[in-house]
Amino acid sequence: MTPILIKALPEIHFSVSLLLASWSLSFLMRIILTWYPQVKIDNGFWILIYLPTEAFLSITRRFIAPIGGVDITPVIWFGVISLARELLVGPQGILSQMLMQLVSQQ
Repeated sequence: MTPILIKALPEIHFSVSLLLASWSLSFLMRIILTWYPQVKIDNGFWILIYLPTEAFLSITRRFIAPIGGVDITPVIWFGVISLARELLVGPQGILSQMLMQLVSQQ
């Protein structure tokens, strides 16, 4: 590994972990909000959850129609992000393994 990558690896690991965790939480909130269709999520406090997720969901809705009137796209994205999180920063994830290898070499 290059020296720049070695120095930046802990920050990269933390940043990717934080980003994926916040996206997971946002999509989980969108899943919960689908149970309450009367809540207007495009204004007020809910805009903080609406903005970072709607771009992904609107693209996915073009390909996956609601099943029985229920929008399942937040569930799909929650699964995809959970998988990415596990593969990158989980206990056996790529970045976690690189970081453990780096720590063991020092």
